[in-house]
Amino acid sequence: MSDSDSSVGSHLQPQLDASERLSRQSSNALTLRRERTLGQFSEVVRTISTQDAAARYRTAEADNRLHIDYDNSSPDASGKKIISWAPNDKENPYNWSETRKAFITIMTMMIVTNSTIGSALPSMAVPFIAREFGKTSDSELVLPISTYLIGYVFGPLLWGPLSEHIGRRTLTVGTFFCFTVFTLCCAVAPNFSALLVFRFFCGAFGSSPIAIVSGQIADIYDDQVLRGRALSYFMVTTLVGPLLAPIISGFCSTSIGWRWAFWVALIYAGVTYLCILFFLPETYAPVLLTRRAEKMRKADPTAQVYAAFELEDKHIKQVVTRVLTRPVRMLLTELIVTATCLYLALVYAIFYVSFGAFPIIFQEIYGLSPGVTGLLFLPIGGGALIALGIFFAWDRYLERAQKLGRPWTKQEEFNRVPLAAIGGPIFVVSLFWLGFSARIDVPVVVPSLAGVGFGIGFQLIFIGMLNYLTDAYEIFAASANAASSSSRSLFAVVLPLATRPMFRNLGPAGALSLLAGLSLLLSLIPFVFLWKGERIRAGSEFCIALKERKLEMQLKAEQEREEMKRRNGAAGFRKEEEAV
Repeated sequence: MSDSDSSVGSHLQPQLDASERLSRQSSNALTLRRERTLGQFSEVVRTISTQDAAARYRTAEADNRLHIDYDNSSPDASGKKIISWAPNDKENPYNWSETRKAFITIMTMMIVTNSTIGSALPSMAVPFIAREFGKTSDSELVLPISTYLIGYVFGPLLWGPLSEHIGRRTLTVGTFFCFTVFTLCCAVAPNFSALLVFRFFCGAFGSSPIAIVSGQIADIYDDQVLRGRALSYFMVTTLVGPLLAPIISGFCSTSIGWRWAFWVALIYAGVTYLCILFFLPETYAPVLLTRRAEKMRKADPTAQVYAAFELEDKHIKQVVTRVLTRPVRMLLTELIVTATCLYLALVYAIFYVSFGAFPIIFQEIYGLSPGVTGLLFLPIGGGALIALGIFFAWDRYLERAQKLGRPWTKQEEFNRVPLAAIGGPIFVVSLFWLGFSARIDVPVVVPSLAGVGFGIGFQLIFIGMLNYLTDAYEIFAASANAASSSSRSLFAVVLPLATRPMFRNLGPAGALSLLAGLSLLLSLIPFVFLWKGERIRAGSEFCIALKERKLEMQLKAEQEREEMKRRNGAAGFRKEEEAV
């Protein structure tokens, strides 16, 4: 190297060093700014969640007080009597008769069945719809189901939190009426584009019960065991509906036309709508107490009687920042919700992949008709019923263990999560079974029986994880389930788009093995909950806030009971003295 080159190099080196220092400083400043922004965002979310929990438990505390009192803690409530449930109050949903509760559960199951039938209704009718409207591409063939599920993504984010803000009945009746109307529109759709638009709105309004029903069940069952059993029935209907849909569309499409699949769904929706319009009561306690207070003020205009729910801040800013963002906040900041949603989303998406996979396996490989292929979904339903039997057996075992005071029963995760831990491996085995037995040299009954294991695994996973979600977040169960419903519907929109290309390139064995491997990986989540669930909840801002407010409410209720006993005892003593 020449002296001139060395001189130039030595002259440039300080400039390069300075440039690198400036770059590093800029990068460090950017990193610090990003961390500061994330910290501020986290603090805002934590504050909103804490305020959210505090507000809801203040209402719950007021609703369950043992006597009428004055709320002096807020200027808005100054001088106003806050009514609450009396002990054994017949209007309190917790005190309704078991017959009435069972009737409400059956009606909610009818509503959910409508919604879930609608989700898969075009499954066996797609070739006939495509032929009428001249559609041939693989991506277009999945749209009649996918657009419905897109509605499932966005609907629960609105309906779930709104049901905790305005009550269950009004929202249920209104959304189900719209669902019925758009089902009619699907039956008379003039073109493919119109059908897709109508399907989207069917899904958006049909998603309402998926988000609300868990809240309705939590409204009427305060006992964890009874609530778990009612939720298990609800979860069976979420599986049975999509299994009935291919049978309806398979036989209608090949005989009286694909539009009749929607007419049949419309008839059932009409019957269900009349039932809920005339017989489904409001179950949300804050709304019921509000109606009682309004009735008392109407009877006596001078009465300053209010329900705590009426005195909540219902400004639009509060509704948007606290109520409507609740499912998203829970999904993004709650590890329990995030992990549960991820696992359920994959399992749910695989279920919807089956509506594209079954025609490939049973029609293209075995040459079965669409109607008969639809019947092969029934083993999945049989597996779901077996899972229900497993759930009840576990429930009895858990009940006996609780009576004996077993230490493990005191950990919330061991109430329901073990069911998901059992169901996960069964679900994985069923996928491998279907994939490697779907060959022309293997009798059709062998791959069809894989549906039994599929149904058992699917149902146990959902019963275990959704019950855990409901038990962990209690008064926000509808929002937690809304987050779950939206996330799994998003997966169910995306993954089925890859069904035909995946099966074409990998074959049934390869495609189903890939899905089984992903399921196996995520099946570790229930085991992690069993291992570290208590610690995860202890580190959850939302769970901490809920637990603190609940303990405060229980402590105050206990103090009020003691005070009432003391007053009653003193009153009785005075009466005895007067009698003497």
